[in-house]
Amino acid sequence: QVRLVESGGGSVQAGGSLRLSCVAAGNVHSTYSLGWFRQAPGKEREGVAAIDSDGNTAYADSVKGRFTISQDNAKNTVLYLQMNSLKPEDTAMYRCAVGGGPRLTAIQALRDITREWFGYWGQGTQVTVSS
Repeated sequence: QVRLVESGGGSVQAGGSLRLSCVAAGNVHSTYSLGWFRQAPGKEREGVAAIDSDGNTAYADSVKGRFTISQDNAKNTVLYLQMNSLKPEDTAMYRCAVGGGPRLTAIQALRDITREWFGYWGQGTQVTVSS
């Protein structure tokens, strides 16, 4: 079992930055992929960024060049999402996830992170960007 707790959300103006953190407690296997997804009211979940066990990363087109996913190598169960140049359309609940099944590439994880069977999800942290 894996428990995920996110933090770092808040309200910022367009163009601002936020850094989200996710602490994973429990049995996080070294082959698991990790990532972030978001959901805005009335919209479907959207995979935002993922990182695989080899350190490769993948991003949604909507955030490429603005968001950076990283993992603390000293504590390999801490996941970050650095968000720069935020836009009002980035407003959403951001949730981190840890894959609980077979080993996935970052691209595969980004594709599957919103699926119910992916693994473990945190409760989320709200990001609100005002214009």
